[in-house]
Amino acid sequence: MTGSFLIETEERTALRAAVAALGRRHGRGYDRESLWREAGKLGYLGVNLPEEYGGGGGGITELSLVLEELGGAGCPLLLMIVSPAICGTVIARFGTDDQKRQWLPGLSDGSLTMAFGITEPDAGSNSHRLTTTARKDGGDWVLNGRKVFVSGVDIADATLIVGRTEDARTGRLKPCLFIVPRDAEGFHRSPIDMELHAVEKQFELVIDDVRLPADALVGDEDAGLLQLFAGLNPERVMTAAFALGMGRYALDRAVEYAKTRQVWKEPIGAHQAIAHPLAQAHIELELAALMMRKAAYLLDAGDDIGAGEAANMAKYAAAEACVHAVDQAVHTLGGNGLTREYGLASLVTAARVARIAPVSREMILNYVSHQSLGLPKSY
Repeated sequence: MTGSFLIETEERTALRAAVAALGRRHGRGYDRESLWREAGKLGYLGVNLPEEYGGGGGGITELSLVLEELGGAGCPLLLMIVSPAICGTVIARFGTDDQKRQWLPGLSDGSLTMAFGITEPDAGSNSHRLTTTARKDGGDWVLNGRKVFVSGVDIADATLIVGRTEDARTGRLKPCLFIVPRDAEGFHRSPIDMELHAVEKQFELVIDDVRLPADALVGDEDAGLLQLFAGLNPERVMTAAFALGMGRYALDRAVEYAKTRQVWKEPIGAHQAIAHPLAQAHIELELAALMMRKAAYLLDAGDDIGAGEAANMAKYAAAEACVHAVDQAVHTLGGNGLTREYGLASLVTAARVARIAPVSREMILNYVSHQSLGLPKSY
């Protein structure tokens, strides 16, 4: 592998600047629908999707850049992780021609959105315990099960549901992906009362005898695991971008404050007790950004195995750096860091999300200890 991911091309530098300008125009008090619509119109939401379906023809490298810059301006779009990154990638790689024609142009310009449902109440991080099942009934599929912490179902046109089907040869259950329209009969949603007040809401889904046509299945019934991980690696890279943007936003606010806040002879930023922790947070964010770019590079190059390790590491590093940056930013502002005026206190809870979702830091450490270091499993 070369180090080409370390050098940003002129095109990506220009894209970064343009997206940052868009983010600054909308700012921290952004309207999600308005920003989503404008970002889609400008082609930013589908930079990773094929040109023949209206996308930009780039990869996760470009899409993560867009999300990072929007986050750095204080207006991240969480559904970018789900709609173009997970669902768009899976459909572009494994969908039928009809599925691509139906979904990719809309996912590219933002006129269509798709949610993603994998987490279940009793399965947690153990995907082998998923109980949402799909059985064949004539030419149809019938789905039953429950999902939790599904983002944006209320505004999504459909949800890509991870279910399990029975292998005819072994009788074992295997994962498969299904596109479930929002208004499908038996597809019920209820909001989860979250302490975190985010723009995108979280939902629990009850899937009660939802009947789907045969073409609702994405990809090969016997290759569901491959297709699932094709979506999870971009999810981790994009979560890293989300965390990096948030951390950068918080750090920028703290640096700006430390340069101008003066209670003694010099601004507080002149004191090492203030300056050094901010410098450390900056270093940590930059290191995490390098790992994210490596993961995106490997993913775009088709190295799914290498990308799996790097994407998990990037998500871990970015989440830790984000939590530290936000905490230090709030501490730098003191009491002002807890006021609504400065807009940092809400990030304390939001930053913790990156440690928990879409996979916990402990499960990433499990992955690295088993896959990278070859240590035995305890489960």
